[in-house]
Amino acid sequence: MQGQALPGFRDFYPEDFAFRNSIFATWREVARRYGFQEYDGPPLEPLELYTDKSGAEIVQQLYAFEDKGGRKVALRPEMTPTLARMVGARAQALKKPIRWFSIPQLFRYERQQRGRLREHFQLNMDIIGEAGPAADAELIAAAIDIARAFGLGAEHVRLRLSDRRVLTALLQTHPQFHGERIRIAFDVLDKVERQNRNETERRLREAQFDASAIERLFEIASLKGIEAVLAELRRCPDGPAAGESLVAVITALGAMGLSEFVEVDLTVVRGLAYYTGTVFELFDRAKELRAICGGGRYDNLIKEIAGMDLPCVGFGMGDVVLGELLTEHRRRFEAPGQLDAFLVAVGGEDVAPVLHLAAGLRDRGIAVEYALRNQPIRKQLELAAARGAPRAVIIGPDERKAKVAVVRDLKTGKQRKVALTKVRKGVFK
Repeated sequence: MQGQALPGFRDFYPEDFAFRNSIFATWREVARRYGFQEYDGPPLEPLELYTDKSGAEIVQQLYAFEDKGGRKVALRPEMTPTLARMVGARAQALKKPIRWFSIPQLFRYERQQRGRLREHFQLNMDIIGEAGPAADAELIAAAIDIARAFGLGAEHVRLRLSDRRVLTALLQTHPQFHGERIRIAFDVLDKVERQNRNETERRLREAQFDASAIERLFEIASLKGIEAVLAELRRCPDGPAAGESLVAVITALGAMGLSEFVEVDLTVVRGLAYYTGTVFELFDRAKELRAICGGGRYDNLIKEIAGMDLPCVGFGMGDVVLGELLTEHRRRFEAPGQLDAFLVAVGGEDVAPVLHLAAGLRDRGIAVEYALRNQPIRKQLELAAARGAPRAVIIGPDERKAKVAVVRDLKTGKQRKVALTKVRKGVFK
């Protein structure tokens, strides 16, 4: 047998599983506060669900194969196409706007690096059936509130906000940025921070952009803050109209008291092909890690997949980068003690009373364990400590005769005698 998991995949030992579950619990709690309902879909989908809609980057990373029925299928690399398919199937019956969330495990065959594996769990939150900017602001607020729920403030995280409609309006002031060439510009902008300027210029020249177009793209990338963006939009045909939604989102977030978390940054584009409007990413303030979450508006996807014209906005937040950030800030949750007590039988004749007591306590919802073979008291207490039990309940001949149990605090070593009638009810004092 191999001694390790496959590259890019994880084993979850109990302490890791407890940490993962603590993340899931916080995700679910914030989603509940925002009125979202949980759903899920199959981990295996038809290949064309992704090849047609998700963009070239994801298609190259698919775990794809032909199943035994001759169908071309893929492990889900993202959740949004599944969501679009599911909503499209019941669109007429669902009350709009739809507020759904899920925590799927996703798979992408990509190069491993810090914060990126070949599988991860991801919170997806989406609002379907509402085209207005209030839905965008609502989801951005939820993403920020998740960070706050983990104890991360504006000094720890920053949400970078942009809008593809704004970018399009600004790019189209140059004659070379039109039609499909807008998509090339988006792809370059999406990577501009991760490449040096020479590499970016080389890519643009290979795409047949001239020096003035290249300079225009860098001018747009350098715009920071809503005032600078609005000033530039005022110089564009229909520019102010293109910026209305972005302004409304920022205004709504300000009303929620979240302005200190948000900055406008037009280099945020998002790599997926289906985004149509607002786009955003949440980063650690030092930008030492990959994006904690990312999302935006994708108004055409459900129509393309299911034929239903329903506007959508959503985001995904992965557990890998978030887990790294929480660990860095010492907000990693340790595995909680699972036991309420460890029951100790002094001798062989005490085993049956211990079994009877264990069954009764478990019926009451109290977590207990005991040794599965006859052992000296010292060995049983060592096992109790290793299991993280807060106390040991010791029963021997003298205790049975007196109808008591000795309850020992395993942290302090102090012990007392407690009536068995109380112990059977889960009262250890």
